[in-house]
Amino acid sequence: MPRWGSKQAAAGASWREEEGVVVGETGGGRRGRGSESRGHASLTAKPVRSAAAAAAGMGDSGGSVVSVDVERISFGGKEHHIQTNHGSVSVAIHGDHDKPALITYPDIALNHMSCFQGLLFCPEAASLLLHNFCIYHISPPGHELGAAPILSSTPVASVDDLADQIADVLDFFGLDSVMCLGVTAGAYILTLFATKYRERVLGLILVSPLCKAPSWSEWFYNKVMSNLLYYYGMCNVVKDILLQRYFGKGVRGGSTEPESDIVQACRSFLDQRQCMNVWRFIQTINERKDLTENLKQLQCRTLIFVGENSQFHAEAVHMTAKLDRRYSALVEVQACGSVVTEEQPHAMLIPMEYFLMGYGLYRPSQINCSPRSPLNPFCISPELLSPESMGVKLKPIKTRANLKA
Repeated sequence: MPRWGSKQAAAGASWREEEGVVVGETGGGRRGRGSESRGHASLTAKPVRSAAAAAAGMGDSGGSVVSVDVERISFGGKEHHIQTNHGSVSVAIHGDHDKPALITYPDIALNHMSCFQGLLFCPEAASLLLHNFCIYHISPPGHELGAAPILSSTPVASVDDLADQIADVLDFFGLDSVMCLGVTAGAYILTLFATKYRERVLGLILVSPLCKAPSWSEWFYNKVMSNLLYYYGMCNVVKDILLQRYFGKGVRGGSTEPESDIVQACRSFLDQRQCMNVWRFIQTINERKDLTENLKQLQCRTLIFVGENSQFHAEAVHMTAKLDRRYSALVEVQACGSVVTEEQPHAMLIPMEYFLMGYGLYRPSQINCSPRSPLNPFCISPELLSPESMGVKLKPIKTRANLKA
């Protein structure tokens, strides 16, 4: 029976600290590439801070009620580099390890600092998520802060490899079943993971998700970006294509209006990317397979957000139509692009709150106990799992943002 799981050490695993570096070993566990006969995985951990939150750190939320002061939260977390069967992967962890696990996965050329920071800077959303979850931010290979170029001799990972990497990460940290939050390409990887490891996923929160093979237009733009990255690096044309992918026209500005602060920050962030690492992830996503036939097999509830102006709006609608309508809902966010977590994170709060109520998870002001004990949503009455009981309609919900604010 699937359940929330978060064991401090996996079976056969040990933890130690050497000269300020956290090291994990799994004796007799899965072997990573290049491990030969050692049969163990190792990781190092170091603090990584957001520029916007560099003034303060974040402590563990072990109390029964959490008061979240966004000004005092560092969203960088502690970064772990784990050697899996399909290469090294970076995982930044926030919160109390005894709490249920929330796995995140970002879109192309982004990591948790540029894809989920806006959501966690929203005080109500931060209160909801940080009170109920320990968050494990998984970055695509070579997308973490300060990443080195991946060796050219290293094979480009497939989408199945990336999904299997997630399973290796869960095994390493001793996690049984998890909640998942992904954006666009990251939403595809998490959906694929959920179809391959159905018993390990209790819920999916997907933002502007992909589920089909690339359309001709997406394939073409990805090829253009790939060629430009290969020959010219992260040039302005590539950044413009990515920004159009991420954001709506209203925040991208134009000839008469300047770019918004969020777009300028993202443009600056893209300058820091290792262009060939981004190239590799684009190659991976451009070769993805269609997941449509597998969607009916999902055993978890799914909440989908999509921006009204997202390039992938039709894909999100298609995916919702193919999911079991009893356990899925689509929220359309007006005047927004694909990365809702950054452009309009406040629009996600109420749907997420109702969605998580089905698992017995609430904002701290509503309960007096900590969600530390294992939870099993499958013990909940089926009527409570319906979209109507979640407070989310199956028809798109129009959430209009105040663009003057």
